[in-house]
Amino acid sequence: MRKRAAKKRVLLPDPKFNDQLVTRFVNNLMWAGKKSVAFKVFYDALDIVEERKGEEEKSALELWKEGLSNVMPHVEVRSRRVGGATFQIPMQIRPDRKVSMAIKWMILYTRKRNEKTMAQRLAAEILAAAKEEGAAVKKRTDTHKMAEANKAFSHFRF
Repeated sequence: MRKRAAKKRVLLPDPKFNDQLVTRFVNNLMWAGKKSVAFKVFYDALDIVEERKGEEEKSALELWKEGLSNVMPHVEVRSRRVGGATFQIPMQIRPDRKVSMAIKWMILYTRKRNEKTMAQRLAAEILAAAKEEGAAVKKRTDTHKMAEANKAFSHFRF
């Protein structure tokens, strides 16, 4: 790269739980700069999770974090050209990329659900991810399977 790497901006923690990860999630959830709307959707979803979780001892925020960690991939495949052929090479993922991929997948598959409101969709996806079910967790297992299938090309790592 010609220029030096950009500095990491420090995120302000969210007002309710005082957690930077929540702010990061809400920033990805937000559309058209409507941050207060995104926070309302997220907090409403956690309220719905709190109602639906049953007699589980964990709080809604802990369930969300557990669901997010269940969606986090550990390996991915990256394309690399070697001698005219393109190989899919399995690679370890950096910790910050793991989190951002998990957040993006969770929000993507939340939007594809068919509940009535966004808060209900997000709550359903959080509960599914916490139980290691749902589309976002399936995406993670598919990514891991792809890396496992291409393990033979891991000696081409760069």
